[in-house]
Amino acid sequence: MEIFRQAAHTADATTACSRFDPVRYAQSRCDAYNAMAGHLAGENCPICRNKGRVVYLGGADGTEEITRECSCMAARESRRRMETSGLGGSLETCAIQSYQAAEEWQRKILAAAHAYLDDHDGKWWYIGGQVGAGKTHICTAITGELLRQGKEARYMLWKDEATEIKAVVNDGAAYRRKTEPLKEAPVLYIDDFWKTGGKDERGRKKYPTPAEINLAFEIINSRYNRRDLITILSSEWTVSELMDIDPATGSRIYQRTKDYHFTIGQNPARNWRMREG
Repeated sequence: MEIFRQAAHTADATTACSRFDPVRYAQSRCDAYNAMAGHLAGENCPICRNKGRVVYLGGADGTEEITRECSCMAARESRRRMETSGLGGSLETCAIQSYQAAEEWQRKILAAAHAYLDDHDGKWWYIGGQVGAGKTHICTAITGELLRQGKEARYMLWKDEATEIKAVVNDGAAYRRKTEPLKEAPVLYIDDFWKTGGKDERGRKKYPTPAEINLAFEIINSRYNRRDLITILSSEWTVSELMDIDPATGSRIYQRTKDYHFTIGQNPARNWRMREG
């Protein structure tokens, strides 16, 4: 590693004139490396100085130089995943501070979001209902704040990712590669949960397919049994509608979100996109 060789050269020069002490010599090499600035973007880490790695001493005699990944790399990777998912810019524009709370129902949601950031142990967040009413904004804002707290997060746009997963359902290895991260992510934000994009013969939203219901149960149930995992969901469906679609999945979501689930009533006047248009 070139940067480490440069640090070692600096350390060698500073210790050349002093009496040789293996531990002090090794420590000076570590200090020189850790003090050097790196070039990683996205975070400004005072620990690794944006190199992504730090060096410390270990081993039986205390002189073994051990390189480990810096704790900031989890946040960097989370941000990368959010950005590649299409939410990257939204992390800046969909902030807690920019959530519009002109009406009482909005103020209640905003106050709950602030409370949730300090009260998410074993609890999930769910918001459903009216299209274009800021559901994605508030969920993205909560996810962004959890990222800033140092938690690792993953974004799932339900319809797109569910389609990709269903396409590899008969390939066990590929299926696991796509589903395991969703089951294990410390923070999982599922956007537009169970969105089908279609209407039935009565003009109502189409129910998800059995395959989509099974996939949702697999992910939700896995996370439901882990109190340390945070799940954030937005959807056009209400929690009651989820339980009508599939009681097993819906009841688990209800149980985890009972302190923090919200329904935005159907009202075209609440559709920000229509106002912007």
